[in-house]
Amino acid sequence: MNINAIREQFPILHQEINGHPLVYLDSAASSQKPRSVIDAVSKYYELDHANVHRGVHSLGSRATDAYEGAREKVAKFINAPSPEQIVFTRGTTTALNLVASSYARSICREGDEIVITQMEHHSNLIPWQQVAKATGATLKYIPLQADGTISIADAEATITSNTKVVSVTYVSNVLGCVNPIKELAAIAHRNGAIMVVDGAQSTPHMRVDVQDLDVDFYAFSGHKMCGPTGIGALYGRRSLLENMEPIEFGGEMIDFVELYDSTWKEIPYRFEGGTPIIAGAVGLGAAIDFLEEIGMEAVDEHAKQLTKYAYDVLSNVDGLTIYGPKQDRVGLVTFNLDEVHPHDVATVLDTKGIAVRAGHHCCQPLMRWLNVSATARASFYVYNTTDEIDQLVEALIQTKEFFGYGIE
Repeated sequence: MNINAIREQFPILHQEINGHPLVYLDSAASSQKPRSVIDAVSKYYELDHANVHRGVHSLGSRATDAYEGAREKVAKFINAPSPEQIVFTRGTTTALNLVASSYARSICREGDEIVITQMEHHSNLIPWQQVAKATGATLKYIPLQADGTISIADAEATITSNTKVVSVTYVSNVLGCVNPIKELAAIAHRNGAIMVVDGAQSTPHMRVDVQDLDVDFYAFSGHKMCGPTGIGALYGRRSLLENMEPIEFGGEMIDFVELYDSTWKEIPYRFEGGTPIIAGAVGLGAAIDFLEEIGMEAVDEHAKQLTKYAYDVLSNVDGLTIYGPKQDRVGLVTFNLDEVHPHDVATVLDTKGIAVRAGHHCCQPLMRWLNVSATARASFYVYNTTDEIDQLVEALIQTKEFFGYGIE
């Protein structure tokens, strides 16, 4: 990878923050956008905008072609069997809520089980809490090991013949660990359950093959992988999608409407009521083109190298605690600096032009498991360098000095 050439394609990176060149280390929250994505969205609005699947005029045809072309790109990107199995959503949260509300609520009963982990983002935890409350199902958690990972033995002990849904993040947005999704899917299927995957943090960094993983649902967001905000996708197994009811009703998702009853369109359109996120889909398609041009294998390798480098150099900072495993970690390092609140750490780093995330990262149960109220997180993407990580380390040492920690 030619990092300098890649960085040149991101206009936002070429600015100063508080008198320092921007060092953006918050891509796990939202990645920056290359010029090709910005231009694709701008071009759509300038030249091609119209509503899709409606008008027979030229603009309507071009908009529809662009929207459905993006769906085809998404299907190919994650190796879905067909574009019809890709539902465009606002993002991972909406996609997971669709599965919980449409599928899980219809099949779960009292005595059934829903299995997740304590490392889940709130968007893959709260929907299942609500399903359990509404249906009487039991919410169960696969135990975490000392380093925050999960073991196959614990998964096999937790997932039973009463389990109807297993829903696990592919990559933790706090611990950075890569979970054994393919193995979990096999355990779930042996017990008659379905496998749902939160792919928000995995899809930007690694080659995803939903058929090889043998998952039933896979959700991800565009804005974490160089695409626009407000667009994401849900992959679903065809047999499941075809038997699911929509949860939003209105225009475009219907087949026939009578005075007292209506029927729905085929998949995926029954789940995309109203005017869809057309420009977002166009931008997501452009983001996929950008990543494929680099090569997802190269993206994956770069993320692993940066993460390993960051883990190693941050481990040498006195008084700094890193959370999560050292091995099999992708895209981020989460840490705390002794006696300095992570919000204070992030504030001081911002004065030096360095952007990191501080807080509970929408993972409050995991924070309690870690016995902390919050953490700081540095996350990396295709445009980051080891020099930027070195700047982070130097700034953290200066942060310690600023707060007088470790200074006699």
